[in-house]
Amino acid sequence: MNRLAATADAALPVIAALVITVLLFSGAVGLAGFDPLEVWGLIYAGGFGDAFAWQNTLQRAAPLMLTGLAVALPAQAGRVIIGAEGALVLGGLAAAALGTVLASGSPWFVWPAMALAGALAGGLWIALAGWLREKREVNETISSLLLAFIAIALFNQCVETVLRDPASLNKPATSTLPDALMLPPLPGLDVHWGLVAGIALALLAAVVMRFTPLGLALKVAGGNPRTAMGVGLPVATLTVGACFAGGASAGLAGAIEVAAVHGSANGSLIAGYGYTGILIAFAARFSPAGVIPVALLVGGIAASGSLLQRRLGLPDAAVTVLLGFAFVALIGCETLRGRGFFTRRT
Repeated sequence: MNRLAATADAALPVIAALVITVLLFSGAVGLAGFDPLEVWGLIYAGGFGDAFAWQNTLQRAAPLMLTGLAVALPAQAGRVIIGAEGALVLGGLAAAALGTVLASGSPWFVWPAMALAGALAGGLWIALAGWLREKREVNETISSLLLAFIAIALFNQCVETVLRDPASLNKPATSTLPDALMLPPLPGLDVHWGLVAGIALALLAAVVMRFTPLGLALKVAGGNPRTAMGVGLPVATLTVGACFAGGASAGLAGAIEVAAVHGSANGSLIAGYGYTGILIAFAARFSPAGVIPVALLVGGIAASGSLLQRRLGLPDAAVTVLLGFAFVALIGCETLRGRGFFTRRT
C-alpha cells in the first residue's frame, strides 16, 4: 500500500500537467472556432495513425532524443543546461566542414569522422558553460543559453562567409556532400540512423547511471557537492564531464542531420530541436531512458502539424503552442512533488 501511495505521489505532477495541458489547448482551439475533439483526433492521426505517420514521428524524434540527453546528462551532476541548440548547430557545422574536406574519402571513414567532429564541437561548447560554473561561479543555465545565441551567430557568420558554397545563392550553405557520403536510411524505413544513435546513447547512459561507480559518483556530486568533495570525488571534473557528454549528444545530432537530411550546413539546421530537448528532459524527469518515450510523443505531436494545417487550416505553430502549454504546466506542477498527498504523514 505504501509503495502504491508513493507511486501515486510521484505520478501526480505528470498527470496534473497532462490534464492542464489538454484543458488549455482545448480551450485555445475552441476559442479559435475549432472542435477540440477533431483537433486531438488529427494530432493522433498525424503522429501515430499509420505507418507513414510513424515514420514522420521517428524521423523527428531522432534528434530530439539526442538534444533531450543534452539536458538530461548534465542534470545527473546537478547542472541545468539549456543551450543544446548552440551545440547542435556547431556540431553540424563542424561535420559539414570536415565532410567537405574529406569528400573524396570512403564513407566508412568519413561518417565516423563527421560524427566525432560534431560530438567534439558540441561537447566542448557546453563544457565551457560547466567550466565557467566551476571556475568562475557563472550560472550555467544563463551562460549556456547565451552561448547558444553566440553559437548560432558564429554558425551564420561561417555559413555566409568563409564556408559558403558559391553555388548557394538564395540560401547560404556550406558545400553539399557528395551523394556517396549521404547517410542512408535504416533498412526498410525512411528514418535515418540518428534514431539508433539516440536510443543507444540513452540506454547506455541509463546503464551507467544505475549500475556503475561513475553513475553513483555523478549522483553524489549532483546531489551534495560538499559530501562528494569530502569523500574525495573530483566534483569539478565530473560536472564538466557531464556537460561535455550532454553537448556531445547535441553535436552528434547536428552531425547526423547534416549527413542524413540536409547534406550541408544551412539555416534549416536551426530548427529548435535544442530548445524542444529542454521540454523532453524535464518531462522525463532527467531520466536518460525516459527521454526515449517522451521524444517519441513530442515527435508525434510535431509531425501532426502539417495534417492540422491541411485539414483545418491551423498554422504549424499550433503544435508549438501545445508544447509550450505542456512545458509551462510541467514546471508549474513540479510544486506538487513531495507534498505526500497519498502517503500517510506521521
